[in-house]
Amino acid sequence: MRLFEGYYKGVNLGGWLSQCVHTKEHYDSFINENDIRTLSTWGIDHLRLPIDYNLVETENGEYIESGFDYIQNTINWCGKYGLNLVLDLHKTFGYSFDKGENESGFFDNKDYQERFIKLWEKFASLYGQYSDRVSFELLNEVTDKEYMPTWIEVATDCIKRIRKIAPDVNILIGGYYNNSAESVKDLPMPYDDKIIYNFHCYDPLIFTHQGAPWVDDMDVNFRMKFVDSNVTPQFFEDFFKDALDTAIARDVPLYCGEYGVIDRCDENEAIMWYQALHSIFEKYKIGHAAWSYKVMDFGILERDLIKSEICK
Repeated sequence: MRLFEGYYKGVNLGGWLSQCVHTKEHYDSFINENDIRTLSTWGIDHLRLPIDYNLVETENGEYIESGFDYIQNTINWCGKYGLNLVLDLHKTFGYSFDKGENESGFFDNKDYQERFIKLWEKFASLYGQYSDRVSFELLNEVTDKEYMPTWIEVATDCIKRIRKIAPDVNILIGGYYNNSAESVKDLPMPYDDKIIYNFHCYDPLIFTHQGAPWVDDMDVNFRMKFVDSNVTPQFFEDFFKDALDTAIARDVPLYCGEYGVIDRCDENEAIMWYQALHSIFEKYKIGHAAWSYKVMDFGILERDLIKSEICK
């Protein structure tokens, strides 16, 4: 299994240009150059930048040029401070992993799919020149397994069209059940040697999302000790086996674009989960980006023990 060079240890910039109130006031205040400078001192090599289509498109599909400026600024800051960047389309018109976004129709609507691909062509024309330090993640967290045949078709077409503009950029693709490790085995054979298989890890959800009000049937007062979660390094090694076997057999880099424990969990309890997971990342040299820099219920900035574990 090849390594995802330059993307071994990272942090997400969740809540800035995605999963947010899309206003200039928010964009300008949530994260700025000082944050990127700070992150560059953490011992990481890259950032993952989630964006929603709302940043750069109107509901009618017209481009918002000022939205692209925020992406360009981030690329410039990362270049200044020696960090690579994953550009992640977190939400596209007609689809979001979050039911509350009320986006629907993408997997049934050819026009929405074409709009998605054209947006990536736009990104490729603007940012493909930075392929030595910027990678493209096509779409965050496909949910239902039944979407997979359509998703593979759309993603393959998208990759082919990106390649006409940006032949050297790394492209990340994930699968169903919210980028589960299980879905990696059902991803298509890599289009070329610049394809990265992407998955997320919040397992077991009952531990990482304890007390989360958005999880169905979760008591907001529920808390769990790490010892009761039955998590060990072997748990993760077994859980990732199919993904690892697939990546090794196809010689494709494997990358975990999101992982973390909710801030309602005791920090000392959470750190044991991170240590177990990190041991497998290190064993197999799996690139990874923790969720998330600040707030978003998983914020790292104010949790010193977790920040130290992620950045050691």
